[in-house]
Amino acid sequence: MSTYIYLAIAIIAEVTATSTLKLSEEFTKPIPSLVVIIAFGVSLYFMTLTLRTLPVGIMYAFWSGFGIILVTLIGMLIYKQIPDFPAIIGMFLIIVGVSTISLFSNIKV
Repeated sequence: MSTYIYLAIAIIAEVTATSTLKLSEEFTKPIPSLVVIIAFGVSLYFMTLTLRTLPVGIMYAFWSGFGIILVTLIGMLIYKQIPDFPAIIGMFLIIVGVSTISLFSNIKV
């Protein structure tokens, strides 16, 4: 169970870091820049904890897949960056891929 918690923390930290990159204005704003650096560090640390039980490819599929979707949602809500239809289809395929791994792979997540 702790693997799922570690993975969730890693994803949330990565989404926080990536979403704050825009606010850092190319690392010219100290506070948002510090948030980016710390959040990426937290994300990487918790990713390493998930590797105790998950293979690196499976962990990375979940981390990156959910990260892409959550960052896109934040971009839509905060920055008013609406994805076009091909982007939406691509994100749908990411969800299908991660779900396929979770449901049908011999490696249980």
